[in-house]
Amino acid sequence: MIPKELLRALRKIQIHTARLADQQLAGTYTSGFKGQGLAFREVRPYQPGDDVRTIDWNVSARMQETFVKVFVEEREMTVMLVVDLSASERFGTRRASKAQVAAEVAALCAFSAIDNGDRVGLIISTDRVEKIVPPKKGDKHVMRVVREILGFEPARSGTDLVVALQTLVKVARRRSVAFLVSDFFAPGYERALALAAAKHDVIPVVLVDPRDEALPDVGLASFEDWETGETLVVDTGDARVRASYEHAMKRATLERAALFRKLGIDHCTVRTDGSFVTPLRDLFARRARRASSR
Repeated sequence: MIPKELLRALRKIQIHTARLADQQLAGTYTSGFKGQGLAFREVRPYQPGDDVRTIDWNVSARMQETFVKVFVEEREMTVMLVVDLSASERFGTRRASKAQVAAEVAALCAFSAIDNGDRVGLIISTDRVEKIVPPKKGDKHVMRVVREILGFEPARSGTDLVVALQTLVKVARRRSVAFLVSDFFAPGYERALALAAAKHDVIPVVLVDPRDEALPDVGLASFEDWETGETLVVDTGDARVRASYEHAMKRATLERAALFRKLGIDHCTVRTDGSFVTPLRDLFARRARRASSR
């Protein structure tokens, strides 16, 4: 039995994100994400202007007439949602927690994919992979994916993006579009990301809360690391402490962005105090513009 609160949240996300995917993202999604290449459709008689490289010499010899092969774009793709739901994703000081935003992002990506006939799969991870939903089509399948994220109760609290990326490489055998949704508070994932990006079109979606960037001045405060359970008392009234924290977080952000540029992968940032639609819409539009200029 699905709890009523979860059903209400699912219904709200379904209505909101399905409409947004159809009205705001449909065109840019189709243009920004290409299929797996060309698939053979038929042979037909040669016409002036046809590329001679498409001539089917075997058929032409049998029919005593020149025939060419006709190919069409194999549009269907597989979209994998790789979602980090470690303990830090429960954090959120504004509109929603990071986990809630992750569900909204996943739903929007999934409905965009389903509207274009693509398949959607899901990998949920903490410091291990805790759930895998094989790729399928259909609105019911999308709602199952979103339900898995919203109703997820992790067995572990830590974060290990390496194991999530390694699992993506293992389970997605064909080249896929993979949205990696996380706050990226995890060390040592650079090589795993590079290997995954060599096989798949990996798109990091970075979840950010305002308190990730700056500490408020509230005097002495006790902070708990939800993933390790460690606590630390910090004097947030000390301007030097706040400045050091802000500098460290800015440096981490710049280093992460530099890594994405080095690997040549697209990414976007979704904030808990802002729209989850605009960053994805801008991402899809950038990809569409780049594809049209080639």
